[in-house]
Amino acid sequence: MLTIDPKDIATQKLYGLMVSTVGPRPIAFASTMNAEGKPNLAPFSFFNMMSANPPILVFSPVLKISDKSSKHTLQNVEQNKEVVINVVNYDIVQQMSLASTAYAEGVNEFEKAGLTMQDAEMVKPFRVKESPVQFECKVTQIVTLGEEGGAGHLVCCEVLKMHIADEVLDENNKIDQFKLDQVSRMGGNLYSRANKGIFEIPKPISSMGMGVDALPESIRKSTILTGNDLGKLGTLEAAPEEKEVEEFLSENKLKEYVSESSLEKIHAIAQEYLKKEEVLNAWKILLAKSKN
Repeated sequence: MLTIDPKDIATQKLYGLMVSTVGPRPIAFASTMNAEGKPNLAPFSFFNMMSANPPILVFSPVLKISDKSSKHTLQNVEQNKEVVINVVNYDIVQQMSLASTAYAEGVNEFEKAGLTMQDAEMVKPFRVKESPVQFECKVTQIVTLGEEGGAGHLVCCEVLKMHIADEVLDENNKIDQFKLDQVSRMGGNLYSRANKGIFEIPKPISSMGMGVDALPESIRKSTILTGNDLGKLGTLEAAPEEKEVEEFLSENKLKEYVSESSLEKIHAIAQEYLKKEEVLNAWKILLAKSKN
C-alpha cells in the first residue's frame, strides 16, 4: 500500500490524489455579483449540504495553488454575502465546464456559457434558468482554512428560497432522481452521471474558450444543437479559418452535399461529430454551410 505524508509531497500532487479519491462530488454552480453589480458564474465541487434546520449549504473556493490568488466568487461573497447555488444536470454540463474557464474579472460567464440570467426573488445574484434546482442563499459565515495556495474557504450559505423545475417532479411533488439526471465531479477530467456512470470533459485550463456568445447567430439559435453542443463549440479559442474549411470539404467530398442540404441537416451532422468529440470537424461543416 502506498502511504503518503501530506507534508512530504507537492500541493498539486496531493490535490490530485484527494480529488481522485473523495468523490463523486456534487457541483455548486455558484452565481454571485461584485460590488459594481456585475454577475459572475462558476462551478465548485468542494460542496455539500450540512444542515436542514436551518437549511445550510457549504461550498469552498480554494486559493490558486500557483500564486495564492482568490477566485472572483470568493471576492464577491466576501463583499455582498449573497449567492445562488444552481444544481448541475447533464443537460448543462458542457456549459458549466465552459464557465469554469478563468475569464478576466467582469466577463459575464452566463453569456460565455450561453446560459440565461433569471432574476432571483430574495437576493441580487441571478439564477441559472436552465438549472433544474436553484437555491437562493445568504452567506452567513466564511471560514478561512489557510493562506497558502490550495487552501479552502468554507462559504456557509443559508437557503432563503428553493426553486424546482416541474420537469423533475413526480406526481407527489417529490424530486424524481432519474429525471433530475445530476452530474458530479471526480478527478482530472472525469465526471459521473447519476444514472449512466463516468464520462470525460477536458478541463478548459490551458486554453481560453471563445464562449457561446461568440458563435454565429445561426448556430446559437439552432433548433437541433443543444446547450451542451453549443458549450463544446465554445471551448475552441478560435473558429477554423476558411482555408481549413475548404480543405475539409475537398478531402471528404462534401461540397455538393453541404450546398444541397438544409441547415437543419447540416446541424444534425455537426451534432454527430460533437458526439464523437470531433469539435473542430463540427465547426468546419457548420461554417461550410454558413458560406453557402
